Amino acid sequence: MGLYRDSGVVLRSHLLGEADKIVTLLTRENGVVRAVAKGVRRTRSRFGARLEPMSHIDLQLHTGRSLDVVTQAETLHAFATDVGGDYARYTAGTAVLETAMRLLPVEREPSPQLYQLLVGGLHALTVTRRDPGLVLDAFGLRALAVAGYGPGFEACTRCGAPGPHTAVALDAGGAVCPQCRPPGAAHVPPETMHLLGVLLSGDWAAAEASEPWARRRASGVVGALLQWHLEAGVRSLRLVERT
Repeated sequence: MGLYRDSGVVLRSHLLGEADKIVTLLTRENGVVRAVAKGVRRTRSRFGARLEPMSHIDLQLHTGRSLDVVTQAETLHAFATDVGGDYARYTAGTAVLETAMRLLPVEREPSPQLYQLLVGGLHALTVTRRDPGLVLDAFGLRALAVAGYGPGFEACTRCGAPGPHTAVALDAGGAVCPQCRPPGAAHVPPETMHLLGVLLSGDWAAAEASEPWARRRASGVVGALLQWHLEAGVRSLRLVERT
């Protein structure tokens, strides 16, 4: 494959040797890419700071045997810089990265929807400055939908009976009617169910008009759905500041 260019978001990085760094990126054209950036920890590195998590970059890479090699990187948007002094936004951004990482397809399999969703989520969090909790929950729900889990909060996810309903079953992926409600299904007030639906659809005006208690309940449902489908919780969610 040789040299190729792509744009991507740095999901995580870790040190390699004395001066190198391994980065994991979600790219527009090539899906998940793991690459080594050689010498970026030296003080004279040209692009070391551009390869930090939450950076949106345009880069050139060279195909390697196990890891590609970053040969050039230009910043498109340093999202981490925008939230460096804001704990709530920074931790929400970290949770967004971890959620994306856990839902990624296999390496080299393009996922343009997840890529656009990730860039859009970080933009909403840092540039548009929307409520970080709402951004995080909206990203989680939409990322589940992109991954094929398709949560639903209007019609019953088992029989299709029209809503509104007041129970969520994790194994069904969303709202269930009284006839389909299994033992142990969580009771969800109508206001919270409505908020979950508008977060999934992207109706920000309705989401931002919601009450704080409904947002807290919605966050609990989103966290439970992520834990169910990922078979483990998103660890960064424990650090997120909920208001």
